[in-house]
Amino acid sequence: MDEDSFDDYDRELELALFREYRDVVAQFQYVVETERRFYLANEVNVVRRDTENDFYFEISMTDVWVWDIYRADRFVKAVRVLTFKDVNVEELQRREFELPDELSLDGK
Repeated sequence: MDEDSFDDYDRELELALFREYRDVVAQFQYVVETERRFYLANEVNVVRRDTENDFYFEISMTDVWVWDIYRADRFVKAVRVLTFKDVNVEELQRREFELPDELSLDGK
């Protein structure tokens, strides 16, 4: 596979992932961002864990969709993340789910 073919393949995977996100986002209540991943989830629990010299966050999520271009199945029953980095949790509102027409793909 030459470099151009690989780039085209990668772009197609990214576009397919975006389309899947667009199709499933209405099924979820929360968006969770960590330094490594982006998640959609219906239940989220973030707990700060203190150690002797530092602290970290333990994030537990259930009914989850994972933004990962290389996963065969992005729907996961439960996810647990441990991180020393920032965590962003946002509760979605139903009105946020529609893309403006100018951002819509395939006229949807």
